[in-house]
Amino acid sequence: MIVDVLIFVIGLVALGWSADKFVYGASALAGNVGISPMVIGMTIVAMGSSAPEIMVSIAASFGGSPNTGVGNAIGSNITNIALVLGITVLVKPMIIASSTVKREMPLMLIAIVVGIYFLNDHVLSRNEGIILMALFFVAIFLLYWLSVKADKRDCLEKEISQELAQDVSTSSAVMWIVVGLIMLPLSAHLMVESATVIAHYFGMSDLVIGLTIIAIGTSLPELAASVASIRKGEDDMALGNIIGSNIFNILAVLAMPGLIAPGVIDGNAAGRDSAWMLGLSLLLMLFSFNFKGKRGISRWQGVLLIALFLLYQVHLYISSVQ
Repeated sequence: MIVDVLIFVIGLVALGWSADKFVYGASALAGNVGISPMVIGMTIVAMGSSAPEIMVSIAASFGGSPNTGVGNAIGSNITNIALVLGITVLVKPMIIASSTVKREMPLMLIAIVVGIYFLNDHVLSRNEGIILMALFFVAIFLLYWLSVKADKRDCLEKEISQELAQDVSTSSAVMWIVVGLIMLPLSAHLMVESATVIAHYFGMSDLVIGLTIIAIGTSLPELAASVASIRKGEDDMALGNIIGSNIFNILAVLAMPGLIAPGVIDGNAAGRDSAWMLGLSLLLMLFSFNFKGKRGISRWQGVLLIALFLLYQVHLYISSVQ
């Protein structure tokens, strides 16, 4: 048991490190070939932030635990909004100035509604997995289009430019991409295997494993990135990181169980957990589109989000032991 906990921690650290290096290399390479910072930030960096979840979902599906992958997709979205965003705005209230970030929110909501619709019959088929992956590529194109059409005065452009790696040689960028691509699946496999042993020791189902231990673990990179961004005054980048990750969690992460291990899924994913994910997403949009003129998320709203996250954990525990 202690060995499995140690392996889980090592896998988690390696997963976060390899995802960071993959994004570092990919964004540097894109910059070297002349792609704009806005395009890099809204596509490559956004996809990179979901790389841990994608790799974990692949590993879980190949390991015969598709419900862990489903739980990871839903649980990561819940964690990103309720815990990551909640803690972020406790550090500093968030002012949302970028129109581009606000245009991403309807895409997030559409992706979530589609995902819930596919889960509603308690079966995730290969055709649904294919559709989700197709929508993933559509989402990438739409984010690319939004970044190209964005006002050059959009504050998000400046924030992304400040964060991207500068003066990185193409050979170094390619090296870090290769390192990331090798380490990501290896660390994801370690993390899933050890988390499964730990969770089963405590009598947790595959779905709950994905919703809790793995979802929180794979959301730690988003937490670190969002807190770092908000402390630098890059509020829109902090929120954009969460929204982009949530879009890809549904379209790419949820697609993996359907593509690799299609079949019946735990009914709680379609009912209990999807309802929480949808409700928190709608609450995020309500906070962000304040009709009183103030566009931001305050500390009291952050406290509410964290309280809802804790309430969800309690609800999850009570539902699991019944």
